[in-house]
Order: sequence, then structure tokens, then C-alpha cells
Amino acid sequence: MIHQLKKLFLLVVLPLLVLLLSLLVGSSQNIGFVELCQRIGSEVGIYIGDYNAVLKDNMDTILWQVRLPRILLTFMVGAALASSGGILQAIFRNPIVDPFTLGISSGSAFGAALAMLFPLLSVNLSAFLFGVCAVGLTYFVSNAGLKTSIIGMVLAGMVISGVFTAMLTLLQYISDPYKLQAIVQWTMGNLHTASWSKVQHAFLPITIGLGILILLRWKLNLLALGDQEAIAVGVNPKILKLVFIAVATMITASAVAAVGMISLFGLIVPHISRMIFGPNNNIIVWANISIGGTFLLLIDDFSRAVMPFEIPIGVFTMIIGAPLFIYLMRRNEINWNS
Repeated sequence: MIHQLKKLFLLVVLPLLVLLLSLLVGSSQNIGFVELCQRIGSEVGIYIGDYNAVLKDNMDTILWQVRLPRILLTFMVGAALASSGGILQAIFRNPIVDPFTLGISSGSAFGAALAMLFPLLSVNLSAFLFGVCAVGLTYFVSNAGLKTSIIGMVLAGMVISGVFTAMLTLLQYISDPYKLQAIVQWTMGNLHTASWSKVQHAFLPITIGLGILILLRWKLNLLALGDQEAIAVGVNPKILKLVFIAVATMITASAVAAVGMISLFGLIVPHISRMIFGPNNNIIVWANISIGGTFLLLIDDFSRAVMPFEIPIGVFTMIIGAPLFIYLMRRNEINWNS
């Protein structure tokens, strides 16, 4: 009973609580808990108090046009990156795999920078296309005849990721100072540019990808056992891996296209989920969605509240993620033999 209550709290109650409290965090210090309760009370017909006369005109814009789209986009991106990392770690049976491993993030970053420098395509579309292209190149390079090994694909992904990172650096080198600043800010994560338009662009591919993952989550357990075991129960592991890699590519490329590169997030969160809920992917898939979205939202709230000026979210994920990963290594909590 206690275990079920813990699951309910971590997977449902905590995310909803953080989503609500995040509405109170922002550069406008005049909108706090009381003002939010007054606004919600007015919508449902409960009188809690009168608005501040000056604040009343701006509250809707601040809450629903500035803070809410950022909160929703942050949660979706966190859920997408964590889920993508969890997928790749499960199918490759490797605890150090994340969306960067197959070149998805690096390819998307290069595509976005290319669109900023030469605006032939939109930033979102270019980032998505180059993310898909990076995975295609990784698969092509690692495909040796009729067999594609896991180690070969991981190594090929690292090489392709390095190539796209080098080309991204070249674009930064040849760009003018104004575009260079935009590219550098984008590569560090740019949640401060969140809008309803970005939420709409990211919503469909991310929700479709997560929906497919939820429907097929039990098959991740079969892939984690090995190809022979999967074949023994009537599952084609090669096709199934391609499906999961395609899903990981779609949701990662959509997330990177929307907000830029957020380092280490897709590597750390699946380990946290596994530490709390164990190795069963039936629950880990839900945990990655819930904990991923909540964790990134907490980091974003911290980045908005700690200083009067905004610090890119990618900086905080690296600062927080690196020590956490080192701690997990020292505790040996990331070994997959448990």
C-alpha cells in the first residue's frame, strides 16, 4: 500500500503540484500565491479578494501568455529527453547511452544553426530534418552487411555526433556577431523564448512519440533480455529496435528544435527513475515522462529565481547533472546488474 502511494505521489501528485507552483515563479514578483488564488477563484466564481488595480490588467498576460506556455513546453521537453534516453539505454542495454549517442542532438543543433545563418527553412524544421539525418547516417555507417551490432551503432553515433559538432563550430566561426550570439544562446538551451507557437509545434510529435512508447513499453523488457529471448517469444528485435529508435529520434529532434540543446538530461533522469522504481520498463516509461518533466521544470524554476537575469537552462542541467552522475557512479547505483 505504501509503495503504491509512493508511485501515485511521484508520478501524478508531484508533477501537478510543481506545474501549479511554477506559475508563481517569474520576473514579475507582484504575482504570488494570493494573486493566483484570486485569479483562479474569479474563474470558478469564488470570491477570495480584490485584485490590485494595476496588476489586474497584466495578470492574464503574465500568467497565461508568458508563464504557462513556458511551463508546458519545459515539461514536454523534459519528458521527451528523459524518455528518449530511457529508450536508448533499454534497447542498447548500455547505461551510458543518451540522445547524444546516436547524433540526434548534435544533428538537430547543426540544423538549427544552419537555419539561423541561412534562413531557407524554419529553425524547427531544419533541426528536425538534420536530427533524422544524423540517425540515418549512424545506422548506415554501422550497418555491416545484414547485421548491425549494438557496439558498432554506438561507436558510429559518437563519430557522427562529433562530425555534426565540428560543423556546428564551423558555422559559429563564419557567422557574424549577432547571429553567433543567437546560435550560442540556442545551443545552451533557450526556454526564455517559449511561446504558444512553440508549444503547438512540439506538442504533436512529442505526444505521438510518447503515446507509441507507452503502448509498446512492455516490449522494451523483451529487448532488454537480448535478441534471442525476444525472437523466442515471437518478436522481431530488429524491426522493434528501428521503431523505438525512430520514436526516440522524433521526440528528441522535436525537443531540441523547440528549445535548443540541454546536455546530460537524457542520461541522468533514466538512472534516477530506475533507482526509484527498479528495472521494469512498464513503470520506468511512465516514470521517465513524469520525473523528466518535473525535474526539468524544477531546474527551470531555479534558473529563473536564483538571479535577476536569466541563465540558460543548459548551464544548470550540466552543473546539476555532472555532480549527480558522479555521485551515482560513486554509489554504484548505475550498475545494471541489480
